[in-house]
Amino acid sequence: MFNSQCLKALLIRTSPTLRCFRLLQQHYPSPTSSLKYSTSASPGDHSFTVSYLINSLGFSLEAALNASKKVRFDTSQKPDSVVSLFESHGFSKSIIKDVIRKDPWLLLCDPQHNILPKFEFLLSKGATTSDLNFMVRRTPRFLMRSLENHIIPSYELLKGFLQNDKTTISSIKGYPDMLYDSRAIQSINLLLENGVSRTNVALLLGRRPRVLHFPNLLTKAVEEVKCLGFNSFSATFGVALIAKTLLSKSLWDAKVDLYKRWGWSEETLLEAFRKQPHCMLASRDKINAVMSFWVNQLGWNSLLLVKGPNMFLYSLERRIIPRASVLHYLQSKGLIKKNASLVVPFALTERQFLERFVECYEGHNHRLLKLYEEKLKNAGMSCA
Repeated sequence: MFNSQCLKALLIRTSPTLRCFRLLQQHYPSPTSSLKYSTSASPGDHSFTVSYLINSLGFSLEAALNASKKVRFDTSQKPDSVVSLFESHGFSKSIIKDVIRKDPWLLLCDPQHNILPKFEFLLSKGATTSDLNFMVRRTPRFLMRSLENHIIPSYELLKGFLQNDKTTISSIKGYPDMLYDSRAIQSINLLLENGVSRTNVALLLGRRPRVLHFPNLLTKAVEEVKCLGFNSFSATFGVALIAKTLLSKSLWDAKVDLYKRWGWSEETLLEAFRKQPHCMLASRDKINAVMSFWVNQLGWNSLLLVKGPNMFLYSLERRIIPRASVLHYLQSKGLIKKNASLVVPFALTERQFLERFVECYEGHNHRLLKLYEEKLKNAGMSCA
């Protein structure tokens, strides 16, 4: 656990309720320490437990024997009540089996006290029963935590960054462990201490919450992104941080090599990455497709894309090909200047593009509009 000074510093920066932080800084005993792992079964008597796990939950004999080392009971009253509660919230038999296999202790808890209030809290915040199924199947151990002393304060802290319940629930779905331990809070504190803006913390919570589970990895990524010249308060810093934490070194190097094969140097790639870090989040197939169309079909220099790396975010079929066809036509007719930017037109809204590159060319506008609409129609057909 981190110390109280860290929490006080974090409190000043984030301003959620003081109660949330006071509760979260406590060191909780093991969540299962108060739970009885036996309901009067005699030592070594696993038979009823094993039989129940096999017949009621579909465990294999081996899995049932392993689970019976952690939990034992000689009546089905409590296990049945737990299973019933899960079923009443849309949990299938297979999901219940997965949950109990991960955390057999659940079969001995009081579901009305240990589980239902947590479900009700999350449902009150907009979670669906499908969301509950997903969260619990992925991380059933968060049900061990105290609702008042841990889950609610953790939730409110996350919401303080994400601003609304919908995005907070979505973030928790991305990594339900955030409701179990305090490493996410440690990581948030680390980010703020390193000058990362609240907006970028929110971006990370929304897009890449799992990385908050690894403070050391996050520290290294923050240092690397700063070394690349990013301002920690810029909008691109958060995206660059996501790219650095999402991509393994081997995948990062593979994408660098791919851009090099299309004529970029490491320096030009860094320039593009600083402008739009999403260029490293594009798939290798997308990078190849855009480069191939730009270089091989249009005959344009790949280095032009260094000035407009947003191109790797756009749909090839719905934006790049229709607009490039118009620009290529205008070039062939000598209707646009040779030194005119070939990347700016792709960043315009559709209305702006049509006004500036289609409708204003009298004598050509009908041909241009037909060409543009044909490419859009083809894109729609390919997506159908």
